[in-house]
Amino acid sequence: MNDQPERTGWLLAVALTVQFVVALDMSVVNVALPGIRDDLGFAPGGLLWVVNAYALAFGGLLMLGGRLADIVGRRTTLMAGLALFGVASLGGGLVGSPGWLIAARAVQGVGAAALAPVAFTLIAVTFPAGPARARALGLWGMAAAAGGAVGVLAGGLLTEWAGWRSVLLINVPIVLAAMAAARFSVPPDRREGPPARLDAAGALLVTGGMTALVLALVHTGTHSWGSATTLTALGVAAVLLVAFVVVEQRVAQPLLRIGLLRQRSVLVANLFVLLLFSGQFAAFYFTSLYVQQILGYGPIRAGTAFLPFCTGIVIGSLTATRTVARFGVRTLLVAGGLLGAAGFGWFRLAVGVDGGFADSVLGPSLLASVGIGLCVVPMGTAATTGVAAREAGMASGLVNSSRQIGGSLGLAVLATVASHTTDAEGGSGPAGPSALVSGYATAFGVAGALLAVAALSAALLLPKRTEPVVAGAAASAESPVTAPRGDRTRLP
Repeated sequence: MNDQPERTGWLLAVALTVQFVVALDMSVVNVALPGIRDDLGFAPGGLLWVVNAYALAFGGLLMLGGRLADIVGRRTTLMAGLALFGVASLGGGLVGSPGWLIAARAVQGVGAAALAPVAFTLIAVTFPAGPARARALGLWGMAAAAGGAVGVLAGGLLTEWAGWRSVLLINVPIVLAAMAAARFSVPPDRREGPPARLDAAGALLVTGGMTALVLALVHTGTHSWGSATTLTALGVAAVLLVAFVVVEQRVAQPLLRIGLLRQRSVLVANLFVLLLFSGQFAAFYFTSLYVQQILGYGPIRAGTAFLPFCTGIVIGSLTATRTVARFGVRTLLVAGGLLGAAGFGWFRLAVGVDGGFADSVLGPSLLASVGIGLCVVPMGTAATTGVAAREAGMASGLVNSSRQIGGSLGLAVLATVASHTTDAEGGSGPAGPSALVSGYATAFGVAGALLAVAALSAALLLPKRTEPVVAGAAASAESPVTAPRGDRTRLP
């Protein structure tokens, strides 16, 4: 009896679980921060590092994590990442001091940096181009969105019912289940051709550059854009990343083959991801502030306010799965970007001091999330078009880095924009509800503009019409990850 379909189903379940838990841990601790502060005695300003330690390690190591999957093997990278993530979660839930908790969160970020790219890679190389991959990518997008949104709700429920430590310890049984399923479903790593070598110089440069960039962005909440701290971190990031590009063009087996970005589909996909998540992450942040600080929601009720977003992502992703073969990548990216932009524009008009969930949150959330859901499948398709399976981890690390940097950059920039608007409205005294809402509304407007620019980039830079996706054989270690021929156009 052929058990390949069953194994493939379990492999998909593993990839979705990994994506869900990585996204979950970006947001699940936020609601638990007050309890963590009171229990462990964090000093003022130190609590932010419970969040930043994860973001820094995750963002800084994504490119390296993606390439490791290509070099040492996808199954090996997956199992090591799960083990590291699980041990760090267990340790974080048992620690008794601020320093150890921050260290545990950093190690979680290291594990997540290995897991996020390999989850995407497993889908790209396992499912043939066509309906099968479209369905898998749609579910992958739903898992990512659900993880981020459920994290807020789960953080509130777990903290209230079982204490803050439970938000970390809950990862342990999830990781153990994923490891058991992975041992059954993920094929053993095979060595074909000459052994690949890790580009050590490139790994050091891109890790240092990405870490410096994320550090600069997450610190803009406490240091202005023009401060010596921010400018120094940005300068270091620029120098290291430029050096990385130079080195990658001179080594035989680069961490990132720069020629990958000469493929129009890959380049536009990463630009689209950068812009989309710049707007989306920031908009979610300000939605959370609005429902808690203006509408007066508690943690659990604030979490439930994000459920319409999960619903919209599901609707958009399912629609894209069923229509990408008919309409093509370009059309769905443009339509999704414009719908998302309209949703955030609606937020800008709807939020108010006297607003409520039905008139200020529900409609805009559904419209924006349906648009974002429409983009998930075509983004994944475009990001892997024409990429050899042996470089799938490289492409996955790149698109995940674009997503992480986009989210950090958008949040930093829009937080500054909102703060300036609030200060201008509120004068010299403490900001009142009206001034806060003005700041939030401005941030939503900028988020909508970013998604509109993303849609414009897809409209101008992608081919006018992609050919229908046709199901085919799974990619081999040497064959390209197949995709519509219309997406194979290269930049001049």
